[in-house]
Amino acid sequence: MESRARAVVIGGGVVGVSTLYHLAKKGWSDSILVERKELTSGSTWHAAGLLPLFNMSYSVGQLHRYSVRFYRELQEKTGMNVGFSNVTNIRLARTKDRWDEFQYYAGIAETIGVKVKMLTPDELKEVWPLCETDGILGAIQHPDDGYIQPADLTQALAKGARDFGAKIYRNTAVTAIEQLESGEWSVTTDKGIVVCEHVVSATGNFARRTGRMVGLDVPVIPVEHQYIVTEPHPAIVERRRQGLPEMGVLRESDSAWYMREENGGLLLGPYEKGAPCCYVDGPDDASEYELFQEDLDRLMPHIETAIARVPAFGEVGIKKVYNGAIAYTPDGSPIVGPAPGLKGFWLNEGHSFGITAAGGAGWQLAEWIVDGEPTVDMVGVDPRRFGPYATEGYLIEKNEEAYANVFTTHYPDEERAAARPLKTSPSYDRQKALGAVFGSVYGWERANWFAPEGTSVSRQELDLGADVLTNENHAPADENGVIREKWSFRRSNYFEHVGNEVRAVTEGVGLLDLTAFAKMEVSGPGARAFLDSILANRIPKARGRVALCHLLTETGGVRAEFTVYEWAPGRFYLVSAGGYERIDHDNLRRLLPSDGSVTLKPLTEQLGVLVLAGPRARDVLAKLTRSDLSNAAFPWLTGKAIAVGAASAHALRVNFVGELGWELHHPIGMQNALYDALMAAGAEFGIRPFGIRAMNAMALEKSYRQLPRELSIEYNAFESGLERFVHPNKGDFIGRDAVVRAREAGLRWSFATLEIHDVEDVDARGSEPIYADGALVGRATNGGYGWRVGKSLALAMLEPTRAAEGTRLEIRILGRLYPATVIGESPFDPDNDRLKA
Repeated sequence: MESRARAVVIGGGVVGVSTLYHLAKKGWSDSILVERKELTSGSTWHAAGLLPLFNMSYSVGQLHRYSVRFYRELQEKTGMNVGFSNVTNIRLARTKDRWDEFQYYAGIAETIGVKVKMLTPDELKEVWPLCETDGILGAIQHPDDGYIQPADLTQALAKGARDFGAKIYRNTAVTAIEQLESGEWSVTTDKGIVVCEHVVSATGNFARRTGRMVGLDVPVIPVEHQYIVTEPHPAIVERRRQGLPEMGVLRESDSAWYMREENGGLLLGPYEKGAPCCYVDGPDDASEYELFQEDLDRLMPHIETAIARVPAFGEVGIKKVYNGAIAYTPDGSPIVGPAPGLKGFWLNEGHSFGITAAGGAGWQLAEWIVDGEPTVDMVGVDPRRFGPYATEGYLIEKNEEAYANVFTTHYPDEERAAARPLKTSPSYDRQKALGAVFGSVYGWERANWFAPEGTSVSRQELDLGADVLTNENHAPADENGVIREKWSFRRSNYFEHVGNEVRAVTEGVGLLDLTAFAKMEVSGPGARAFLDSILANRIPKARGRVALCHLLTETGGVRAEFTVYEWAPGRFYLVSAGGYERIDHDNLRRLLPSDGSVTLKPLTEQLGVLVLAGPRARDVLAKLTRSDLSNAAFPWLTGKAIAVGAASAHALRVNFVGELGWELHHPIGMQNALYDALMAAGAEFGIRPFGIRAMNAMALEKSYRQLPRELSIEYNAFESGLERFVHPNKGDFIGRDAVVRAREAGLRWSFATLEIHDVEDVDARGSEPIYADGALVGRATNGGYGWRVGKSLALAMLEPTRAAEGTRLEIRILGRLYPATVIGESPFDPDNDRLKA
């Protein structure tokens, strides 16, 4: 075998072979793939081969769309039959919440170009005559998908890769991987050593073992998945004899199973609760085409509902039960992208829907490796979205939970309970005592909102109106069994309480814990020049000034957003979104100069953050510090070290709510003393805690952009409306030339704020399609209710000709069209008078 290659892909399943194909297609013909056994001998061979276009993620949905289209093209290009059966895909809705989910998804699908057809129960019966329609409210159908033969697909990808010049080595086991001083990688196999620039791990069930070779703790552990294949059924055999079309892949989401025809019989795949993780330490070295012992008892509730829905399923015998491993991650999405801390090492792992995602994941990873950036915003599948907190025990709990919830309704506000609480700030118990209803980000518990004493949701209110297996429409009960939050696509029970929190901050003062913020110190003699060379905004020249700065991509998109504050000479404090800690910090490390002039010091675990905001914030803080808090001494967008009672903090006069206030960045061990002092000092001013949902509602009224919504690698920084923060004339920085070229050529999109009219119980959430004269002209990126302006609002990316203030548009929310108007940016306090007060 070769001793050198441009890239080495490890793993010969459909994901690995797709990655090789796309690398070779982009011109890297000197790439190779090594597979320890035969191609498809891991999880690919026993996959059911489904191609569901359905995905609630805007980015993952684009990957699935590409795959389904690409597999058709692959068959034509290679001349090999990939076994694509375009039978369509049908999802049933038995509850109003499920129908809302389907309507919400239909909006996402339209914005990415995926066809979705709504079916009545009668229309369902026409296309699936063996299906009973009792209790069905409706269904959605994807005309363009169906299922495929995984082995045939993989072999076609392999032929295509070889046709482009790439090579595949079967029965070749990787025994060691080492990075050389040159930065290249040495991949040792039982057939020889290959030195390469890039390594891609696509090893499926072996992901954690492969990761350990290079010191990575890969957040992937497989879960057992069973499916049943029946003997032929006379009715299906007769349909075939008559030449009738094959019935589509049927999914009763509310009973958590899928079903399709298989050789004249039926194939049933349930997603049951209690399916265990497997291969925690990886399969045995000799593992090949491996299955586990079936356990039909776990599947019985799903089998019973399947028989009720499709009686034919219960009228024939079981031919075979497959129980194989499917790789899972804590959130159920794959990990595709750069491995944290390792240059030239890439991950394409954790694919629970690997057949569907393989084409798109290979495509985007090849773009990323060859060109330096993907063309689809991949933050939702970036391996670095998980941190060191994702330990083995955490993964087992979360991955089993992710599997069990594949078919549950995925509400915008859902917060799953497994492995929580994990990371808590010191004031967690104080907030809990005040009624906090928590969510989780990057392992941290954060208060979403505060429930007044006695707040609860009755079981009657939670009734979905149908006896279904996936009745998961509420937040976890507390230790007393009380449920405080009902999840919904519409305004839910927390709506008025969030409004009260906003009102308290607007009229008085509120306190918010944002300890989960990602924090990093950048220091050294080259620190200022380094930051100036990578960030688009000017780095403040005066100590104590605060600036909002963006890290762009080479193509001018937005990769990260930092608050930058020089808190000591040559020492800069950078704060970014908590959910992107590893992504942001890893990107900073990759950009460091090699001369040692810049040092990075992570501070997230050492510093807490409390936000004091509202017109009485100065009054509260003044009771606890001798520092001058006047506008003259402490203006907006500045920071300084101050004493706060017995504690100390760096007080930054910034916030994400658009009110007078300070972020207090403090030693985390002092947090409770600081929290107590602020609550006591604020008592006379009616201080009350507020949560993330109130913060986001207020940010919406200020038209504040967020990653990965309005700020994305898919939108040029000027398209995202960042003119105030991007200064091409300051000198060179990453993405400078690209943003200038884009502006000169004419921008494709324009950021806008919309007022939505005639709403009653529903607001935009993001990803809703927007129309002008019946034509699609953009998509919402965020939305909600603006309590201070009393309006339903949305942020959006629109065609530039439709973004002028006063333009009348329409937006589709949960299947209904609402009139909307483009309004001025920052509908609340557009001149920032309250921030600067």
